Amino acid sequence: MVNSYEKIPVEIFDTPSNGSWYAAKMIADAIRQKAAAGQACVLGLATGSTPITLYKHLVHMHKHEGLSFANVISFNLDEYYPLERDAVQSYWSFMHRHLFDHVDIKPENIHIPNGEWPQKEIKQYCLAYEAEIEAVGGIDLQVLGIGNNGHIGFNEPGSSIYSKTRLVTLDNSTRIANAKDFQNISRVPRLAVTMGISTILKARKIVLLAWGFKAPIIARAVEGHVTEQVPASLLQQHNDCVFVIDEQAASDLTRIRTPWMTGEIEWTPAMTKRAVINMALKLGKPILSLTNHDYNENGLGDLVVEKGDAYEINLLVFYMLRDSITGWPGGKPDAVIPGHPERSEIQPKRCLIFSPHPDDDIISMGGTFMRLHDHGHEVHVAYQTSGNIAVTDEFVTRFLDFAVGFEDMFGIDSEKSRSILLEARDYLASKKPSQVDTNEIRQIKGLIRRCEAAATCRYVGLKEGQWHFQNLPFYETGTVQKNPMTETDVELTMDLLRKIKPHQVFCAGDLADPHGTHKVCLDIVMESMRRLKTAGEDWVKNCWVWLYKGAWQEWDITEIEMAIPMSPDQVMKKRYGIFIHQSQKDMVPFQGSDAREFWQRAEERNANTADLYAKLGLTQYAAMEAFVRWHY
Repeated sequence: MVNSYEKIPVEIFDTPSNGSWYAAKMIADAIRQKAAAGQACVLGLATGSTPITLYKHLVHMHKHEGLSFANVISFNLDEYYPLERDAVQSYWSFMHRHLFDHVDIKPENIHIPNGEWPQKEIKQYCLAYEAEIEAVGGIDLQVLGIGNNGHIGFNEPGSSIYSKTRLVTLDNSTRIANAKDFQNISRVPRLAVTMGISTILKARKIVLLAWGFKAPIIARAVEGHVTEQVPASLLQQHNDCVFVIDEQAASDLTRIRTPWMTGEIEWTPAMTKRAVINMALKLGKPILSLTNHDYNENGLGDLVVEKGDAYEINLLVFYMLRDSITGWPGGKPDAVIPGHPERSEIQPKRCLIFSPHPDDDIISMGGTFMRLHDHGHEVHVAYQTSGNIAVTDEFVTRFLDFAVGFEDMFGIDSEKSRSILLEARDYLASKKPSQVDTNEIRQIKGLIRRCEAAATCRYVGLKEGQWHFQNLPFYETGTVQKNPMTETDVELTMDLLRKIKPHQVFCAGDLADPHGTHKVCLDIVMESMRRLKTAGEDWVKNCWVWLYKGAWQEWDITEIEMAIPMSPDQVMKKRYGIFIHQSQKDMVPFQGSDAREFWQRAEERNANTADLYAKLGLTQYAAMEAFVRWHY
C-alpha cells in the first residue's frame, strides 16, 4: 500500500547524483541493447539544471565503461526563440557543453530546434522536425524535467494533449524561473520552440527527473487528476513512464508526508509530532484541543491505540514545540533548561555563520545573527562565494561612473586604474546577452558585494577580522552554472574552521537555490566537518552545526528544532540590514520563481512560521527564524 496513491511509478533516491546514475544506467542499457541488435537508439533529451548530472554520468560511462553513442540519434525537446545557436544560454550550446562534445555521437544524428529559424517559416520547420522523428521510427526513450507549474518541455499549463512541435509563448513564471541563465528577466526570450505533448507521449519509454524544491508539483502530477492545467499529469496516461526523484522532491507524496495513510508505521516521537501537527493545522485547532474523535476521523486511530489517549499525545507534541522556542540561540547562561535546543555551558561561544552568497546571513538568519552578537558571543561570518554574477551590468556601470567622476573631481592621476575603469565601462556598453563578463568586471562585481557584506557586519556590530571572504574556486566560472566542489574549496573551509574553532556553526540547508550554490556550499561545510571529526581535533566534539533555510524556502514546522522569536522592532532592524545590499535591491537577478525582493520573502516567511506556532496554541510572536541541527 505504500505507493497506492501514486498513479505513475516513482523511484526515490537519497541524492540527485544517485537518481541521475539510475537514469543513466537505464539509458546506457537502452543504447547497448539497440546496438547489439544492430539498430539505432533514438533518445529524446532535455536541458536545464536537472539533467546535468545525468549527462556527466553518461560521459563517464563513455570514457571509462566503453559506452558508445555511435548508434544514437537524439532529438531535443525545445529551444528559446529567437536566440543565436552559439549563445551561451542556447540549448544547442548546453547540449554540446554537457554531452555531445564529450561522446562519439555523430553530428548528423543531433537534432535540436533552432532558435534562428525564420519566424515566417517556423510552422514548416516544426512539421519537418516531427517528420524527422517519425522517419527514424519514433523516440525510444524520452528524458524530461518538470517546471514549477508542471510544464514538460515548454508545454505550459493549458497545452493540449494533442499538441505537436510548435512555437509557444512562455509563461511568466517560467521566464522568471529561467532568468538565472540570462541575469535578469528582461533578457529572457518570450517565445520557444517545443515538442508537443502528443509528440512526447509517443515515446516508447519516458523518464522524468526532478530534484529539490519540485515537491508540490510532483505530488500534483503523480497523485492528482489528469488535467492539461498540469501538463506533467498527462503522463499518467503513458504505459511506460517513471519519475526519478530525490527525497526532497518526494516530500509531498502521501507515502512520505503522511505515511500513516498508506499502512502500518513505527510511531517514533518525530513521526508522532509530524502527524499531530499536520492534523491540527488541517483542522484549524490548537494541539491541546485535539480529541480522540479527531484522531480517529483523520486516520490516526492506531496512534491513539498505541499511546493510550489523545490528551497524553497532545501534551507530548505541545512540549516538543514549546521547547524549540528560545530567545537564546547561543544557550542561556547560568541556566539549566533540560529541553532547551542549545547548551547553556560554554559562555560566551564562538559562532561561525557560513553565508553562501554575501547576503544570506542577514536575509536568512539576520535576527539570530544580531541576537548572538548582542548576547556577547564572538560571531564570525564566512562569505563562501563572491556572488559576483548576481550584480547587474547596470549597477556596475553606476559604480564605474562614480569612480571615474571621483578621479576627475579630485584630480587623481592614476593612468592604470583609469584605463581599467574606462575599458570596463566600454565593454559593458557593447556587451551582448550571450557574452561572459571579463575577469576585471567579475572582480568589480565581487568588490561591490564584499563592500555590502562588510557594511552589514558593521551594522550588526562586528569588528574588522570577524568577517571572512573565502571566494571559493568552484563558484568562479563567470556563468550561472558552477563547478562541483573541489579539494581547494574543502581545504580553505577546513583552514577557517581550524582558525576559529567554533562552538556553533550555522550554514544554509536550502537546496531550493535556483543555481545550486547553496547545495555546493553545504556539501563543502559537511565534508570539512566530517574530515575534522575523523582527524580527531578536540574542538570538533563541542561544535554543533545548525542549518538555516535561504531566501526560497523555510523548514517545515514539523522539522524545526530551534525557533528564534523576533519582535516587530527586530524585524525592522533585520529589514534595514538587508537594505544595505543595494545591488540586490529592487531587482533580484536570480530570483527563481518568486518575483518578490529578498526582504519581502524573509519577512513573510518568518511571520508565517510565527503564525503556525500560534495556530498550534503557542505564544504569538511577530516573526521567527527556524533551524534544524545536523548531526555529523
